[in-house]
Amino acid sequence: MENIYLLMIVALAVLAVADLVVGVSNDAVNFLNSAIGSKAISFRTIMIVASIGIFVGAVFSSGMMEVARKGIFVPEQFMFNEIMIIFMAVMITDILLLDFFNTLGMPTSTTVSIVFELLGAAVVMALIKVSTSETETLADISKYINSDKALMIISGILLSVVIAFTIGAIVQYVSRLIFSFHYNEKMKKFGFLFGGLALTAITYFIFMKGLKGTPYYKDLKGLLEGNELLIIAGSFVVWSLFSYVYMNIIKKNILVLVIIIGTFGLALAFSGNDLVNFIGVPMAAYHSYEAWTASGMDASAYSMGALSEKVPTEPLLLFIAGAIMVLTLWFSKKAKRVTETEIGLSRQDEGQEKFQPNLLSRTIVRSATKASQAISHMLPEKIRVKIEKQFEKPVINIRKDKDYELPAFDMIRASVNLMIAGVLISIATSLKLPLSTTYVTFMVAMGSSLADRAWGRESAVYRVAGVFNVIGGWFFTAFSAFVAAATMAYIIYIGGPAAIAILLFFAVVLLVRNYVNYKKASKEIKAEDSLKRSESSSIQGVIEESADNIATVAKRSNKIFSSAITGLSKEDLKELKKCKKGIAKLSAEVDELRDSIFYFIKNLDESSVGASNFYISAVGYLQDMTQSLEYIGKTNYKHVNNNHKKLKFNQIKDLLEIQKQITDLFDKIETTFNDRSFENIEQILDNEKGLLENVSEKIQKQVSRTRTEESSPKNTTLYFGLLMETKDLINAVMDLLELYYKEHDSSVPAPKLEEVNEDK
Repeated sequence: MENIYLLMIVALAVLAVADLVVGVSNDAVNFLNSAIGSKAISFRTIMIVASIGIFVGAVFSSGMMEVARKGIFVPEQFMFNEIMIIFMAVMITDILLLDFFNTLGMPTSTTVSIVFELLGAAVVMALIKVSTSETETLADISKYINSDKALMIISGILLSVVIAFTIGAIVQYVSRLIFSFHYNEKMKKFGFLFGGLALTAITYFIFMKGLKGTPYYKDLKGLLEGNELLIIAGSFVVWSLFSYVYMNIIKKNILVLVIIIGTFGLALAFSGNDLVNFIGVPMAAYHSYEAWTASGMDASAYSMGALSEKVPTEPLLLFIAGAIMVLTLWFSKKAKRVTETEIGLSRQDEGQEKFQPNLLSRTIVRSATKASQAISHMLPEKIRVKIEKQFEKPVINIRKDKDYELPAFDMIRASVNLMIAGVLISIATSLKLPLSTTYVTFMVAMGSSLADRAWGRESAVYRVAGVFNVIGGWFFTAFSAFVAAATMAYIIYIGGPAAIAILLFFAVVLLVRNYVNYKKASKEIKAEDSLKRSESSSIQGVIEESADNIATVAKRSNKIFSSAITGLSKEDLKELKKCKKGIAKLSAEVDELRDSIFYFIKNLDESSVGASNFYISAVGYLQDMTQSLEYIGKTNYKHVNNNHKKLKFNQIKDLLEIQKQITDLFDKIETTFNDRSFENIEQILDNEKGLLENVSEKIQKQVSRTRTEESSPKNTTLYFGLLMETKDLINAVMDLLELYYKEHDSSVPAPKLEEVNEDK
């Protein structure tokens, strides 16, 4: 039996490594976003600063494993075999849950997940013990669970969300009123005070939160505790003087230093305090195993009171954990995806939105807009004009297709985000209030975005919907962590070692599957056949650049149309579902091209109006094509999914004949545009005029069949709809070809396009 528990310890050690990887991938959002979004320093420098913070925080962390050991349940009430079931259930659940959120690109709280997993697994084990006891009832569960601690954590979560958002919004609003978006001149006058305030808040946060879990904090405890106000005042004076010298003598931007130190501080605190979320449970399991083997007692008879004692973590293990976390930060693609979610929701400019609006976001935005207008009308005209002037954004003459070169927000907002997050976490730490660093940093960023008017009329419904999606995910984390860990614990209790082996295998399969699917999705995003925006300001330049787009649309439209007709003829629902996804992706990309028309036109000079007309017309024809394909794909899927009658043999034969002709047409278009042989367009137009006539003949044949032999209204409606949309599709293709044929001038040499380095 001892060998079984030894194997469980080994399995938990492996799970701890995996949990470190998925945990860092999710929590990287806490300390990277402000620096990445502001682009105050290079991405490489950001990673180096964060890596140092993570490693230092991990190596000097100790004595911070109490949540896993006794924070949620009462260890004396559980036997060794029961504790091992709890720990194994928690670790399997934690890895799967965090990897799920990472794959979605949604930031969640590793603290909340581990707490509710411990709570769920412990509650199930307590229920099992109560049910097998002759003397205990459900009322006795309270002696197994530290319910007061759990309630404190839940209340801390709710309070941190509201407080962080509110204070972040207020401080950012005041900061913008003082410095405005044109803050260079104001920074010369008052920047040393802002720098002093920000650096004081961040360094105080490093000591109060980042170093509180270290073995060195006890040496500083007497100096720090009770003298907080004096330390803060002294720090403000010192840092303000330093900022003045740094700006006026060294001639450097103090905001850059604020962002560097703030990033280091948050990384240090994350590693030093959240490390418990990843290795706390395996370490508690290891110490439990040591105590049990030393006792010589049976696993079901040995009470785990030993977990109540404070046991420091081995330095070598902390060193290894720090190294794994740093490597994950550098190499995890999912970490970058999670950071993109918050930056996307807080960026200052408009662009492609990740989330779709819903009723709640529309209602809130509409109400907030009316309230804002009412308050604005109540203010005196002079004050209103002055406020508006402070929020005037600088005009940056740069093409929208190069928005990756621009920061998502400026250094004022980045500094406020880091400063307020640090202050709130420090205050909560000093008051011993539980909270999630993820929740605080995210909500501060959202509050400052709102105050900075990043959520304008063009983007507010999308951004608000995104915030609610993330917050909803947090509550889902708590609920799913509790239920999943409870279920895992029960399965392990019933199935024993066999159940553990099956669950571990299941976890590995899911992790591998998620990784493969993520890699596949990433490749699709970076695929060569994705559509690209035009940069040229001349018609010939746009023709040359957009030729690859047309070839791509022809290739993908060919595949979509063929799948739609083949799937309908074979009643293959899987094929039709794949077709729907393909057209949805193509349609979204064409819509993005349409959305870029504004920025394309803004980039043109007065002599290039013809290029804008050409670009608008081309995008319009592409939209017509995707709309026809979308109708065909959705209608076919709906028909088969509803189990309606299959089309008759003659109808399928006619559709397959048209499909072959459409395939030939798209193949010719793809070859022509890939080779830039635009002179062949005339021949394509001449040869394919018969295709429209063929479709018209098929429509007439169906009219005759309907009058004499057709008996299914659904089939008739479907068939007519397909033929009419196919006709519209062909017309859109022909119009597009005619546009390129008329506007292309072979006497003008193809422009040499500069390669754009998109390496962020």
